[in-house]
Amino acid sequence: MTASQIPEPSASERSGRPGAGKVLLAYFSRAGENYHFGGRRRLEVGNTEVLAGMIRDRIGCEVYRIEAADPYSDDYEETVARNVREQNTDARPKIARALPDLDGYPTVLPASPIWNVRAPMIMTTFAEGLDFTGRTVLPVTTYAMSGLGTTERDYTASCRGATIGEGLAVQGEKVSASGGDLDGWLRRNDLT
Repeated sequence: MTASQIPEPSASERSGRPGAGKVLLAYFSRAGENYHFGGRRRLEVGNTEVLAGMIRDRIGCEVYRIEAADPYSDDYEETVARNVREQNTDARPKIARALPDLDGYPTVLPASPIWNVRAPMIMTTFAEGLDFTGRTVLPVTTYAMSGLGTTERDYTASCRGATIGEGLAVQGEKVSASGGDLDGWLRRNDLT
């Protein structure tokens, strides 16, 4: 796995796996300096990307990485300041590549960190850019203190036509040890 993107499984790897062809996991993650139990730690791979890889490995879903056209800084304080500006101005940061086609995906997992009690504004850019009519959206977050934050409310407003289901929130510092919680959530949502 590289720091820039989780490798997507080939069609042959996906065949026969539960969830293959039914679920799209769309994630935004940030490596670099991150919050860690009150201090800071440098991550080669962001917490949400690690969690996205765990989900992909378990259910064989399709993966779309959300990347900012104007990348976020590796510096924690600079990213916090930018996020506050984006939230205060209700910004819609541009995404670097074309949005995915949701045809064939009745279930979408938007995955991101929680910054200042909500998903980064780029997740709203993603959600507002697609038609979720008839789809189930299951929010996935990594967080320091805010759990799912306001994602359920925010996705209800921005994922037009979607049914918002049970979300998964994993503390960023504990992502690598979250397999049991992840497995339970996948089962409760009929993804395994």
